[in-house]
Amino acid sequence: MPTSRLEAFGDGVFAIAATLLVLEIRLPGENVGQGLLALWPSYFAYAVSFLTIGIMWVNHHVILEHVRATDRPFLFLNVFLLLCIAFVPFPTTLLADHLGHEGARDAALAYGLSLAVTAVFFNAVWHYAARGRRLLRTDVSAREVTGITRSYAGGPVMYAGAGLVGLASAVAAAVLFAVIALVYVSASVWGRDETASV
Repeated sequence: MPTSRLEAFGDGVFAIAATLLVLEIRLPGENVGQGLLALWPSYFAYAVSFLTIGIMWVNHHVILEHVRATDRPFLFLNVFLLLCIAFVPFPTTLLADHLGHEGARDAALAYGLSLAVTAVFFNAVWHYAARGRRLLRTDVSAREVTGITRSYAGGPVMYAGAGLVGLASAVAAAVLFAVIALVYVSASVWGRDETASV
């Protein structure tokens, strides 16, 4: 199967996941002014998750740019990765609804673990394609392979770590999720394109 079909399917999943984020933001109560102010956790969670999904979308394209062909295991690894990405709106809503309220620590942990599992699948997709250069294009350099491998490696640990911080402070965990996203964006934009992380 050509990579273009996988890329098109992936783009659809990313677009739906990003759209679902905003559909979960609802005005509480009758007072518009107070309701809009009370929604700050939803705005924050939306922005962080949209940025994170955007980073994942960029990374998915980075992987597929380096791949010359697909096979059945690679396709199924992508299916599981996209399953995780489509799930992101749920922990986002959990975090937004509970930040500053009871259950915030559990919500932060759930958010962090969801992103950590997603990052694990990003690593699995990349490692499957790159191991022994199984699916890589012939013109992909060893430097590119090493750079991408290194940049993806920290994702599961960082997201799981930020989620665990949520057990002590959900607000601190939420700030860490935002920092992780901003660091990845800045590394991608001002650093090396081939090492944008998950």
